[in-house]
Amino acid sequence: MVAPPDNAPPDNDVLWARSVHYSHSGSPGLIGVSVGVRQGEILALTGPRGSGKTTLLRCLSGHLVPEQGEIWFNSVPVHTMGALARERLRRDRFGWIGPDPLLLPELKVWENAALPLLVSGASHRTAKAAACEWLDRLDIGAFARKRPGALTRAESQRVALARALVKEPAVVFADEPTAPLHRAECALLLRTLTTAARSHGITVVLATHDEESAAVADRRVELLDGRPAGTAAAVSAALGAGGAGAPPDETPEGQTACSLSA
Repeated sequence: MVAPPDNAPPDNDVLWARSVHYSHSGSPGLIGVSVGVRQGEILALTGPRGSGKTTLLRCLSGHLVPEQGEIWFNSVPVHTMGALARERLRRDRFGWIGPDPLLLPELKVWENAALPLLVSGASHRTAKAAACEWLDRLDIGAFARKRPGALTRAESQRVALARALVKEPAVVFADEPTAPLHRAECALLLRTLTTAARSHGITVVLATHDEESAAVADRRVELLDGRPAGTAAAVSAALGAGGAGAPPDETPEGQTACSLSA
């Protein structure tokens, strides 16, 4: 099938996807998804587990290349970039936080937070100052010289958020960042993320199946079986499920991810 011609996105969208298709080993992951995100906007991608949220996040951030469709960042076609160019884009302009902090155990906490700056060639002094500023905002500045092994899971997740924000990126991609956290920790993480977005004009794309996390967003796009939930095909798929209920790995009814133990 011939891909549609490359036409630059609207000027007010910092990130833009059109008719994105992606499959996992032949199984559809995304089917014709289109979405635009403005500068400084917080967009929540919602839907049950397996609905395509993480796949769309990874396509938007350049980790995955769509099989069909287009991904644009500031009028630059990400979908036509080579692997090295996409890696530079993620390093220089994007931040990422997932459900697992993925800290390097051999580095100190401040070094983990400063890693994007250190990798891009910033001076040791500049990188440390920026990292410690974000660690202080997240109330973990006292742990700056410790190793990750001395931290709780919730504290490690705050370090991961500091790492995502340390370069004040254009876009932060957050993939279920509150999943392992207690309610209070969840609130602190979301408050810092949203405050940073408002004060620094950072665009946030947040993938979550938790209603409380999604509530911080300016707007949401719900996915179902790889499609926007409002499309006819997605509605038919939902009706065809016969009310079978949530997938086995879905959070139990009445309990949000933010209320789970770390």
